[in-house]
Amino acid sequence: MLSLIVISGRSGSGKSTALHVLEDMGFYCIDNLPVTLLPPLIERLAERPGMSDPIRNVAVSIDARNIAEDLSGFPEVIGQIDRDAVRTRVVYLDAARGTLVKRFSETRRKHPLSDKQHNLQESLDLESRLLMPISDLADLMVDTTSLSMHELRDVIRTRVASVNHGFALLFLSFAYKNGVPVDADIVFDVRCLPNPHWKPGLRNMTGLDEPVQAFLQDQPDCQAMYQDICSWLSRWLPRFEANNRSYMTVAIGCTGGQHRSVFLADRLYRHFSADWQNVQIRHRELIYGMEKSVGDAN
Repeated sequence: MLSLIVISGRSGSGKSTALHVLEDMGFYCIDNLPVTLLPPLIERLAERPGMSDPIRNVAVSIDARNIAEDLSGFPEVIGQIDRDAVRTRVVYLDAARGTLVKRFSETRRKHPLSDKQHNLQESLDLESRLLMPISDLADLMVDTTSLSMHELRDVIRTRVASVNHGFALLFLSFAYKNGVPVDADIVFDVRCLPNPHWKPGLRNMTGLDEPVQAFLQDQPDCQAMYQDICSWLSRWLPRFEANNRSYMTVAIGCTGGQHRSVFLADRLYRHFSADWQNVQIRHRELIYGMEKSVGDAN
């Protein structure tokens, strides 16, 4: 079966980095493919009797450099693909507008839609509207706001390229003060739990440190929250997988993203890793202060 990955997203979100990673992993990659050329490309690359060394993994980047009318027709084009012959996944990368503006400022590159009528921020907003037919159909949303180039590469390797091996599940801890992750499929709010931030000696630690873990494990509400989330996910994740979902991001949020959310996300990760093949963990706020640029403006 042919495997097709469509990479899209706003300029500066990391599409070029994602495509390069897939190319390094053996995918046949095409940048800035016109939407209307997707069906003939699939027909040309689909495995046929007699073909030598058939291409099985393909990744294409489709972005706002396409003709606007063609972008609006993306749902119809993708809907015509024979899913029994081609396993198709749409991955949409994005980042906060301020982050994208900063990346363009650092690289000094011109946004493909900027002109005398549109400044950079207006071009980014226009790009969002043009790409909405693609983002609305995305199987996986990746927020690259707080990702370094190396972290984005890891996300593409573990969540996109390796998804051929089964359902990909990500547990993500975050801070509500920095906003809910745009790529979260399911969000659990744990701000009602006792906060180690107010305990002497625990404030500067994280949910990965043993003293914080010991404190939270002793809290009945924390244990009840963990059991309830664990039971809910155990019941419903198989239903999502059975409904042809390839990716699922479960976000756990607290006020600062340092203690409660980190502890619960890590505990859930260890629990579900025992039964699921492709499970990852990411603590957004623990890396938020690190380098954020994904290294390009594409």
